[in-house]
Amino acid sequence: MDPILENLDKETLFDFTRPSRYELVNYLIDDGKKHPFALILPGGAYAIVANSIEGKPIAEALNEKGYNAFVLFYRVKDEARFPNPQDDVKRAVNEISAHADEWGVDTKGWSLWGFSAGGHLAASYCLDEFDAPKPATVMLGYAVITMGEKTHLESRDFLLGKDADPSMIDRMSVERHVTSSYPSAYVWCGDADDLVDPDNTRMMGKALDEAGVPNITQVFEGIPHGAALAKGTNAEHWFSDAVEFWEQQRN
Repeated sequence: MDPILENLDKETLFDFTRPSRYELVNYLIDDGKKHPFALILPGGAYAIVANSIEGKPIAEALNEKGYNAFVLFYRVKDEARFPNPQDDVKRAVNEISAHADEWGVDTKGWSLWGFSAGGHLAASYCLDEFDAPKPATVMLGYAVITMGEKTHLESRDFLLGKDADPSMIDRMSVERHVTSSYPSAYVWCGDADDLVDPDNTRMMGKALDEAGVPNITQVFEGIPHGAALAKGTNAEHWFSDAVEFWEQQRN
């Protein structure tokens, strides 16, 4: 976690009482021009949506770079069972497209940003099996990738149930289903992550390489889980690098 956040009370970081329902929060640049957009999926083990860490700060940083941003509150807790969260992502993309002129949004070459369990949601949404609009680039921060041996158990339990069918575990293990049509990807984590095994990031990078998908995959030394923008650390440059990578893929 970002050192700035470590001393805050958990109730400040997470709204545990927030209802589990779809909500799209807009961070728009109001200058009369159209700007590309990013859709952000904060983490929270499919139990909460950690907006204070991985939603609002990322959206505001993207605004500073000249991009419209949207934070999705997808269904969690008892409402998180597959495919509800994935359906919420599709709904959000369709809602943004429907209001593109009104909101000043350029819908070409958009990006999807996911962190932790939100990273799993972003990564799984990009698989071929989902008949939904795909981003040009997906950014995955310390993401849960596999539902197998090295998964984050709480995330898997909320998404698939405590007695998940082996076929569903396979289906939602993203690293097993990456193809050449998968979006370009910026994937990162820290090697001091004690919540989501860094091998999740490594196996995603390997799957992308084997499928021939353009990607940047990085494991930063000494960075723990929940680093978000990672300000003041050796991983701080990940955000500007990810934006630059996205811009290259858009052109």
